[in-house]
Amino acid sequence: MSTAPRILGGRYEVGELIGRGGMAEVHAGHDTRLGRSVAIKILRSDLARDPSFLQRFRREAQSSAGLNHANIVAVYDSGEDTFVEAGGGTVDIPYIVMEYVDGQTLREILNDEKKLSSDEACRVTMGILSALEYSHSKGIVHRDIKPGNVMVTRGGNVKVMDFGIARALADVGATMTSAQAVVGTARYLSPEQAQGESVDPRTDLYSAGCVLFELLTGRAPFVGEPVSLVYQHIGEQPQPPSLYEHSVSPELDAVVLHSLEKKRDARYQSAGEFRSDVLAARSGQEISAAALASTQAAGDSTEVVNYTRRGAALAAADHTAELDERHEPKRSRGGLWALAVIAALAAILGIGYLFMNPSGATDQVTVTKVEGMTYDQAFSTLSQDFTVERKETASDQSEGTVVGQDPPGGTKADRNSTVTLTVSTGPDSVKVPDVVGDSVETARQTLISAGIDADRIKVSSEKKDDSGVDSGKVAETNPKAGSTLGASNEITLYPSSGKVTVPDLVGKTQDEATQALYKAHLSISVTYERTGDETKQGKVISVPDQGKKVDNGTAVVVVVGQKPEATVTATPSPTSTPSSSSSSSSSSSSSTSSSTKPSSPSSPSDTTELTPSNTASPPNEDD
Repeated sequence: MSTAPRILGGRYEVGELIGRGGMAEVHAGHDTRLGRSVAIKILRSDLARDPSFLQRFRREAQSSAGLNHANIVAVYDSGEDTFVEAGGGTVDIPYIVMEYVDGQTLREILNDEKKLSSDEACRVTMGILSALEYSHSKGIVHRDIKPGNVMVTRGGNVKVMDFGIARALADVGATMTSAQAVVGTARYLSPEQAQGESVDPRTDLYSAGCVLFELLTGRAPFVGEPVSLVYQHIGEQPQPPSLYEHSVSPELDAVVLHSLEKKRDARYQSAGEFRSDVLAARSGQEISAAALASTQAAGDSTEVVNYTRRGAALAAADHTAELDERHEPKRSRGGLWALAVIAALAAILGIGYLFMNPSGATDQVTVTKVEGMTYDQAFSTLSQDFTVERKETASDQSEGTVVGQDPPGGTKADRNSTVTLTVSTGPDSVKVPDVVGDSVETARQTLISAGIDADRIKVSSEKKDDSGVDSGKVAETNPKAGSTLGASNEITLYPSSGKVTVPDLVGKTQDEATQALYKAHLSISVTYERTGDETKQGKVISVPDQGKKVDNGTAVVVVVGQKPEATVTATPSPTSTPSSSSSSSSSSSSSTSSSTKPSSPSSPSDTTELTPSNTASPPNEDD
């Protein structure tokens, strides 16, 4: 017996599930009135009673409905559907009817292809920037530009979607925090978002720069856990993309680095400026002086250091040759003056090297060709002279077969240097999706959908501490996300215990203790204790629960030293000799005055609950 399809708003027929996000599910749909395919985004029923999710979802419909641009997924309609819960209660669940895009997200494309050619990366980025130029002109900042929010149609058109956290510039404050929660995705978060500051169009441009970096290199400019990423976006300078992908031109290096400037005033000021430079870099034309200044400031010092390590031979070498991507960047891109400095330093170091080693001889060994061997055979062959590293890839070769090596067989390499072997995981291998933070059951379904057999998915009885992930959700997988899983291999899910170890904070300032607890996914409760030891004043002198396991988010009691309370004794002012008739009264008054001391200076409350000031909680790294 067939089930009648679900109909929304009397006209939209809900079809198969085609996507799932943190707060909504997307279904293929059909508009029965106009006879066209649509996509229907429906808020998850378990979030429908949460006012913050309702507000965010409704804001997406409002923000997107007014945007009509070829590079933005169109919103056709919105409404709410009454859902009957298991207990008989009802809840109104909002939905959005959108343009159906036949294609893939950039995240899916990157998962399959690792990275794009420079030309294609520029073309896609120009589409994103065209969409942002339009939305910014309408006063809308997207705030969550990332590969998962960009679609590429089968015809190659670029479509930006998900304005679920977009905010009108006119909104009061337009900050990135709500109850100290970061809005955005950690890998693409701007420094101002990471610090909970107000946003403007330049916030989206930083995120677009992160996306361009990943399209060119196959990795984001910063990598790590969400909290670590926040601090990197705030304080660490990105490397030029050419360090990871040598085919990236100097002009494109400059464009990317300029888009990733920490200070908003120093990066691109509009999507149009950014788009013009991407076009110029793509076509080999001159880019803006501002972008050139960014690459000179950010890239030269790092590359000078790397080049001097190569010695005098490198100074005379062909600078267009590719260098070993595990250790060296390609030639310096900072200008002719930088090359002169490099050559001079390299020559000096080269002279020193020849002085210490007059023969110039090195202990080199011919690398045996091991492609076609099993990994065990290849390891046995090479490990006597080299350090062997393994990486895996899906291929038509049988599982465990070496399908590539670097350096190639027949070439010479320094003894004890590294040889990297690329090993086949077999023709039926699959890429492991990222399921960290998902419930075990959700993770299991995601893995099955990715092509991993259910009987190859194991759940460990060992629970992981200090992950920052809620209890019962997946804290870690083995192999990790992005790895290739062979057809006969298993994957193990490790649930989180939801527990965190209270760190050692003694001797730290209150601010330092706050930040340390923040990184450990904890908050702080300060208790003051007066001490005459000046070295302990303003510092943590004890943490009662140090070393203990506590729940994520627990407010940890921290005892901070404080100056002793000042004691002031009042001295009675001299008075004239009273008359006998008033001596008794005066004596009484004087006695009262001398026994009354002024109140002590005000001091902080003994116990104060604190959360990191002006610091947003770590965002999820979902994509």
